[in-house]
Amino acid sequence: MKIEQIYTGCLAHGAYYIESNGEAAIVDPLRESAPYLQRAQADHAKIKYVLETHFHADFVSGHLDLAKQTGATIVFGPTAQPAFDAHVAQDGELLSLGKIKIKVLHTPGHTMESSCFLVIDEQGREYALFSGDTLFIGDVGRPDLAQKGAITQEVLAGYLFDSLRNKVMTLPDDVIVYPGHGAGSACGKNMSNETTDTLAHQKASNYALRADMTREDFVKEVITGLMPPPAYFPKNAAMNKMGYESFTEVMKRGARPLNADAFELVAGETGALLLDTRQPDEFIKGFIPNSINIGMDGSFAPWAGALIPDLKQEILLVTEPGREEEAITRLARVGYDFSIGFLEGGFEAWKKAGKETDSIESVSAAELAGICRENSNVSILDVRKKSEYDAEHLIDAVNAPLDYINDSMTKINRNAPTYIHCAGGYRSVIFISILKARGFHNLVDVRGGFKALKESGKFKVSEYVAPNTML
Repeated sequence: MKIEQIYTGCLAHGAYYIESNGEAAIVDPLRESAPYLQRAQADHAKIKYVLETHFHADFVSGHLDLAKQTGATIVFGPTAQPAFDAHVAQDGELLSLGKIKIKVLHTPGHTMESSCFLVIDEQGREYALFSGDTLFIGDVGRPDLAQKGAITQEVLAGYLFDSLRNKVMTLPDDVIVYPGHGAGSACGKNMSNETTDTLAHQKASNYALRADMTREDFVKEVITGLMPPPAYFPKNAAMNKMGYESFTEVMKRGARPLNADAFELVAGETGALLLDTRQPDEFIKGFIPNSINIGMDGSFAPWAGALIPDLKQEILLVTEPGREEEAITRLARVGYDFSIGFLEGGFEAWKKAGKETDSIESVSAAELAGICRENSNVSILDVRKKSEYDAEHLIDAVNAPLDYINDSMTKINRNAPTYIHCAGGYRSVIFISILKARGFHNLVDVRGGFKALKESGKFKVSEYVAPNTML
């Protein structure tokens, strides 16, 4: 038997490859099929199952394409109602895979159809649990994403309590837990950086698995610190339930090279969003007017999902040369299927063509300190999450989270310079680029963000308070 975790840092997501005696199963695959096909081919194995722990909200699963390409059966847990051919398993049902068995455990709570898949090895031992968004390392799935009618977050949290106590915590202590996500995912509020653990250690260390915890304690603690989920979550969940366009077609549409003149023409004709995926320190030096920056070497896909409201928005890409297909792929992972071309040769080609450019002013922490000495009314915005701000912040900074930019922009005086910082410089440039495209022209980036400001020793910083959520 072989088990391999296929972890994607941008989405803090774990997919899994399970193989036994020439048969394979894929758990919660991402949109593109190639990584899973390559692993099966290397083992001369046939993919028999695509196991879906639930209708995911934070990414578009690759279950449909993978099943079409391999003939594999898509498997959901009880109560799932997909709009395509799939096997909706019974609670406790056993699936055969080579010389092992996979047992379906219905564990509602994160969503009503949420299920875990328990691997029973060749010797009949309960060996590994693919826990999806039911159990994370150090946390459990948030119970507010599938609220509908009488099913409130409190009701879902109660279901999750029962699922954990009656289905998960009764398993042998040496069972290995393989969760759907790690730290950085918005599917839980305070996950560990570890991406696998034993059930015994989770019972000892995970706040939600305390032996003396009552149902009331659990419900209260699990829902404390929850923030509204990213706007794209319900849209991705709908795509996973109802179906979507082939990834091959998405790639074909997006991988269209355009020279500077053609790029400018298509942008004018379509009203497409100009998305520049270069690093923020490169973007601020020069960019196409009205383009927005979401750097690829960060949490690119989640921020695209949080900030681009329409999944059907046509997108024109400016990337580092050679990274065009990566950008298209990562956008498609969160449901943005309408990339319609990219600037051939990147921003350098735009400059060489003599086209108009724009830039963003920036200052260092030391320069901002000097500005503050000369003017006691300097406006400083901290665009980190509220949880980060509450933990520690500049005394004189106002919190204006990037997550809620439409509300945050109301805190800006258009007629005076406003100095924008985040943790290290990634989100502040996203924030400024979006508002600059909306007509805000007095925004200045603080290089190095809060880290640089604090380390400079030139600013008053609030006393540190340990956060109970990272949302």
